[in-house]
Amino acid sequence: MSNQLEKLAKLPLRDNLRGIEPYGAPQLDVAVLLNVNENTHPLPEAVRQAIADDVADAATGLNRYPDREFTELRERLAAYLGHGLRPENLWAANGSNEVLQQILQAFGGPGRTVMSFPPTYSMYPLLASGTDTTYIAGERSEDFQLTAASAARQVTSAAPNIVILCSPNNPTGTALGLDVVEAVYEAGRASNSIVIVDEAYAEFALAGTESALTLIPGRERLIVTRTMSKAFALAGARLGYLAAAPEIADALRLVRLPYHLSAVTQATANAALKHVDALLATVEDIKGQRDRIVAELKRLGLTPAVSDSNFVFFGGLEHSGHVWQGLLDAGVLVRDVGIPGHLRVTAGTEAETTAFLEALEALVGGTARPAPGLEG
Repeated sequence: MSNQLEKLAKLPLRDNLRGIEPYGAPQLDVAVLLNVNENTHPLPEAVRQAIADDVADAATGLNRYPDREFTELRERLAAYLGHGLRPENLWAANGSNEVLQQILQAFGGPGRTVMSFPPTYSMYPLLASGTDTTYIAGERSEDFQLTAASAARQVTSAAPNIVILCSPNNPTGTALGLDVVEAVYEAGRASNSIVIVDEAYAEFALAGTESALTLIPGRERLIVTRTMSKAFALAGARLGYLAAAPEIADALRLVRLPYHLSAVTQATANAALKHVDALLATVEDIKGQRDRIVAELKRLGLTPAVSDSNFVFFGGLEHSGHVWQGLLDAGVLVRDVGIPGHLRVTAGTEAETTAFLEALEALVGGTARPAPGLEG
């Protein structure tokens, strides 16, 4: 590895990329993979067959470029989201990470800034580096919460060109109140800030949690990003999208690569959106396993955060690194997010959840150390 780093250092790499490590969660061959917040339920057979059929149809025209405007997909996404959104309010790309990258390409860049509030999704600073946008790390309270007053005060002070709010937040799993989004949007008025609400896990939200989609009318600087990787169990298809004022899509057309969504990707997503009910049938089961994890972690004396997502962030561990390794030795891979005393686990199937809980109880028993402030 050191030899490779030495070779990399000799290349004329941009200065702001030197010393940065690429994004990457461990990809290990273990029985129970609960570290990257995938939907671990397999696609229903009917949906698999529908995708296979539509991709086969698309294959007959692969000698031609795909629909550059992915017209059918935007129509189906608008119908799925509702809230009065129309196809011109929608945009899609190869995963929500590419959507975010395109936003930073259009509104960030040299001399511009993007702000988010760690601990949050680790790709945000990497996307900033990749687009030569200066990253500003905001602050949360000790219990990882973010209030409207605090967020607005920080945005007013920093005057960033772009603000990213992750809701439900990754890795903590808790959704933001819409008052936070509204406060940040108003605080960014003076600096004309683009405000992104990353709702990758929105379909798993607790009852009563409202989406920022409701705030889009009249707010031309507000963008809500979503993905088909999580609730739709299509992580391997790479399809992310956004909803915003139509002029946002016009801006992204200036930076997107030609024909960036392949015919195969479009066919896969369109087939899936024809079977929304079947695909989302697993969401309630996942939420049930998530709530089961929260209850069992509390029983073990640990401190899970309130989760509006398909994963649980929990603290109270004396040696989180040792617990992570012990779980791995037991065939269960969870995520060490780099916060001492804490780990994050995806809510999987009932069998996967049972394997995690049994392995964890064998490791910590009643030895957990309380960490006030995170209780669900």
